[in-house]
Amino acid sequence: MTATDAGTLSGPRQRLVALDILRGLVIVVMVLDHVRDFLHLDAERFDPLDPAHTTALLYATRWITNFCAPTFVFLAGTSAWLQRARGRSTRELSLLLLTRGLWLVLLELTVLGFGWSFWIPYLLFLQVIWAIGCSMVALAACVWLPRTAALALGVLILLAHNLLDPITPEQFGPYANVWMALHVLGVWSHEGAPYALLAYPVLAWFGVMLLGYGMGQVFLLPAHQRDLILLRLGLAMIAVFLVLRYFNLYGDPQPWVAQATPGRTVMAFLRVEKYPPSLFYVCATLGPVFALLPLLARWHGRAAHFFMVFGAVPLFAYVVHVYLVHALSIVLRAATGQTLAGQFDTIRVQITHPELLHASGYSLAVVYVAWIGLVLALYPLCRWFADLKRRRHDWWLSYL
Repeated sequence: MTATDAGTLSGPRQRLVALDILRGLVIVVMVLDHVRDFLHLDAERFDPLDPAHTTALLYATRWITNFCAPTFVFLAGTSAWLQRARGRSTRELSLLLLTRGLWLVLLELTVLGFGWSFWIPYLLFLQVIWAIGCSMVALAACVWLPRTAALALGVLILLAHNLLDPITPEQFGPYANVWMALHVLGVWSHEGAPYALLAYPVLAWFGVMLLGYGMGQVFLLPAHQRDLILLRLGLAMIAVFLVLRYFNLYGDPQPWVAQATPGRTVMAFLRVEKYPPSLFYVCATLGPVFALLPLLARWHGRAAHFFMVFGAVPLFAYVVHVYLVHALSIVLRAATGQTLAGQFDTIRVQITHPELLHASGYSLAVVYVAWIGLVLALYPLCRWFADLKRRRHDWWLSYL
């Protein structure tokens, strides 16, 4: 692989800088979302995207974080293709994806499960790392297909999976949890007791990963070709979203309706389904991301480097930030004399007794201050780990 512009580096262990900057940007935005989840006074009272209850700033704070998960999953697929482009055989790549995928699922079930709850036994929280891990395991089989076939399968999943929306888990009887794992947000229970919150059904996210894998070759094209393809594709996806969404055509399980004010009508229009990600959701998020990437490839300087540090070690940043956010939530409440109810065994409390979380919390201004502080605290940790990965080539570092 050779250099094609300032945003692309050559060599087997070197990276596409624009993709690291993009990862870093979405990590920083993701931290904001999780700080809001833990600290905002209305986090458990209502959906911040509900036009009937939210404010413009709260809506924007939540909506912008929609870019995080699809970008992470897409780039995971792209990275898999780049591994192949850097010389891994199909067998080597398949084994790497299988083992790394299983490792990510294990992390979600253990290290991250405890981090979200700070309690033992904790209720499992199957989130984006679970979805990426399961999708990698499935991709381990699909890398034996031609790249174009994998891309076509990904596009087919994203275009067609909303046809499955009317199918409910109850229709599968004893296999209801299997269908839920694939396509329905919900809670896994045993004899009436919940044991897992399944926030990220896997099927549609696998489609996003296949899209990233199938488009991986685009990022190896000369800069002008790559940028033109990404810009055209991004604008086309935005246009598809705007037109189909306006007419409430196929692409999302929840149609929009006009609200009392123009601002709230826009909120309703942009409120698309994430769990699982609808076709409209994918177009409304990845479309702008594709259109933005040509600019990121030309971004230099200290600000770009700041985000690139996070993007070089995304899994490390993700795991550490969960513990930092949860710990800050406890410390801040203790320091200000608020109740700690719901700060331990948090996920179970959110499902079974969410009212316990209504008694504490902070304004959106405090959320933003805490977010900035946490990002600044996370930066030196990520920089240290990124430097470690550059200095050493231990096999286990590839799993972090």
